[in-house]
Amino acid sequence: MGSAANGITTTTAAADKATSTSSNGVDKGVDFANYFCTYAFLYHQKEMLSDRVRMDAYFNSVFKNKHHFIGKKTVLDVGTGSGILAIWSAQAGAKKVYAVEATKMADHARELVKANNLHDVVEVIEGSIEDITLPEKVDVIISEWMGYFLLRESMFDSVICARDRWLKPTGVMYPSHARMWLAPIRSGLGDHKMSDYEGCMDDWLGFVKDTKSSYGVDMSVLTRPFSEEQRKYYLQNSVWNNLHPNQVVGTPAILREIDCLTVTVEDILKVQDSITSTITKEDTRLCGFGGWFDVHFNGREENPAECEVELTTAPSVDDGTHWGQQVFLLHPPMRVNQGDEILVNFSMSRSEENHRLMKVDLGYKVKLSSGKTLPPVINKFYIE
Repeated sequence: MGSAANGITTTTAAADKATSTSSNGVDKGVDFANYFCTYAFLYHQKEMLSDRVRMDAYFNSVFKNKHHFIGKKTVLDVGTGSGILAIWSAQAGAKKVYAVEATKMADHARELVKANNLHDVVEVIEGSIEDITLPEKVDVIISEWMGYFLLRESMFDSVICARDRWLKPTGVMYPSHARMWLAPIRSGLGDHKMSDYEGCMDDWLGFVKDTKSSYGVDMSVLTRPFSEEQRKYYLQNSVWNNLHPNQVVGTPAILREIDCLTVTVEDILKVQDSITSTITKEDTRLCGFGGWFDVHFNGREENPAECEVELTTAPSVDDGTHWGQQVFLLHPPMRVNQGDEILVNFSMSRSEENHRLMKVDLGYKVKLSSGKTLPPVINKFYIE
């Protein structure tokens, strides 16, 4: 069952949400419990709203490009959260803003819109973008959809759905473009993670010995699966980190460039590329690879931005962003030198268990400046 108001239809029944399945086979109730519920809390919204790099980029992209909003323009904000992007769109002159939010944060967004005297312009709609129906097409779709390493959380799927359903043929995407980057890094994190793993295994072996002597049960048959479990946790999970630029020891390379106006969901199900990076530091350790992204607000070719804006999550001398970087640590690290080349084969796809999480195959080999090429190494990581 759905309810209709002002020409907008949404699915609101909790039972429908709990039992329905999306077109990609994902149980919506499970998805809501695993993902959307986090965004229903103000403390989580505050973390994002306190990110000055994020906030400044979106603020400047809207208010320095008012020609995309002012007049009779209509805007769709996908995943409005607190409603701040919808509010800015209205303040920039939009005639109508539809602010869609899948969680109960919609209630807070309505209060915020009302408190800022924009309730005649901004209409907050509680529901998923896949389920709601708007009364008209829009001139602009704005959304802050980016997850860790850009694509974790898979929210971009919903933005693409909104674009295909509701954006006018001449419409503009905010942001309009995105890029994913990878670079070799040095870090002490790998040493700490290996120490934690080895300590965990020492503890397990003590547990096995104690269980045998105290209770007469030999648990050693479980040592291998326990080790695999703990290796994944300590050594194969990518690590969130705020890297300093000095920790980047080689030239960054672009893994994927995305045009938000034309990309399809199929295009982003897997990110796969072969890249080359040249070591730029003398006699340093290659401890892993750091991944980050940037997005751009460029408008479109027929209707470009008057002021192009970039939001980058690259390593920073300041605090950076709440996204930080995803770090893929190597065990063990290796010594490299200026001029050495790192040849990387990178593949990232969605987890079968949870489509919002990612698994990564990262293979690399080092071509020394002397001309010798070291044997290739293949690693598997998880972005969870």
